[in-house]
Amino acid sequence: MKKDRINILILHNIRSVENVGAMFRTADAAGIDKIYLTGYTPCPLDRFGRKRGDLAKSALGAEEFVAWEEKKNILPLLAKLKQEKFQIIGIEQDKKAVDYKTLRLRRGQGYVFIVGAEVTGIPKNILEKCDIIAEIPMRGKKESLNVSVALGIVLFRMLGV
Repeated sequence: MKKDRINILILHNIRSVENVGAMFRTADAAGIDKIYLTGYTPCPLDRFGRKRGDLAKSALGAEEFVAWEEKKNILPLLAKLKQEKFQIIGIEQDKKAVDYKTLRLRRGQGYVFIVGAEVTGIPKNILEKCDIIAEIPMRGKKESLNVSVALGIVLFRMLGV
């Protein structure tokens, strides 16, 4: 079956290696075509080019199947992706955010999903570059979910997996 769109994931300033590995597994399961690791997000390879065992443990090999690239500065990457006509979707709680369940993706459109740091989220200057900010409504006493859990919920719902 031919895919009708390309889907990209950006992991920005994710500190937890285990979360990054889990998001590689989720991205693979959801059909993400490429992951960009920006800011201080750890990569599957260490600075000497060796496979990181801590990331591989939670990724369970998905880091070998999903294309990935490291980009320290996210802003030029976003500008390039916008120029290539991708729609940028930030997954974040924000006053401008819409309920992720209300969004419908268009066939043939390429999408970029961004998640940010576990505690501080996606910085405002990056949210301003997003076409859409999508959030998961919270019903309990806690205000947020683990970033890898939130990513899985949004990708599986929005990509129709």
